[in-house]
Amino acid sequence: MGVSYSVVLHLRERGHDVVHLRDKGLQRLPDEEIIAHAADEKRIVLTFDLDFAELAFNSRSAFPSVLIYRLSDQRSHRQIERLMAALLVAGSALESGAIVAVDDSRVRIRQLPVK
Repeated sequence: MGVSYSVVLHLRERGHDVVHLRDKGLQRLPDEEIIAHAADEKRIVLTFDLDFAELAFNSRSAFPSVLIYRLSDQRSHRQIERLMAALLVAGSALESGAIVAVDDSRVRIRQLPVK
């Protein structure tokens, strides 16, 4: 949600299985349905929208993982730069279920499910 399509292309070029909501015509789905869809497909949600962290937190489930951008500079090159840094730090946490907040200088990880 709100993530530059350039980020999707960057991840695909590196062999990641990435889907943008626009690819599937799902960009207008309510947040709850996006979370459910991501959980069903064991995907990670990349977003600027804090609502997804709350939905993941309240789900009491390990999936889907949510990576939330909290960037002052939201241009695509900065999204990619901070995502690559976050994947180095939080890659395994995202694979097992986590909420990861990525800001201009830090990466914070909260494992799911939150009890």
